[in-house]
Amino acid sequence: MNRKYIFQTVMQVRDYECDIEGIVNNANYLHYCEHTRHLFLKQCGLSFAEMHEKGVDAVVARMSMQFKYPLRPDDEMLSCLKLTKDGFKYIFHHDIYRASDEKICFRANVELVCLVDGKLSESEDYDRAFAPYFNS
Repeated sequence: MNRKYIFQTVMQVRDYECDIEGIVNNANYLHYCEHTRHLFLKQCGLSFAEMHEKGVDAVVARMSMQFKYPLRPDDEMLSCLKLTKDGFKYIFHHDIYRASDEKICFRANVELVCLVDGKLSESEDYDRAFAPYFNS
């Protein structure tokens, strides 16, 4: 892969994630992205649940998705992230590749914003944890 990523994880397609056509149902890519982001948070020393308890909720505000090539049962995938920030928004750039040949299967930009005590706001915790990755 020729892109620089800040985080990568490997996952495997399970047969129940596929539709009658034998390909991953499009909704499951949202789960793959969510799981990847949560693993990235752990790497950054943040817990989604602990942040919620502090009154800080990172919520998806917008997603754009491109389905490039279908994944099938038992395919191993590499889920990769890049991260940028635009004002209040954290923008996660997701790429999912089929591991066997590194063929791009899915791309998404996921914009998250933080609600602090229910109000749109900056999060010092997220800014501090993500700071090393903004210039990667």
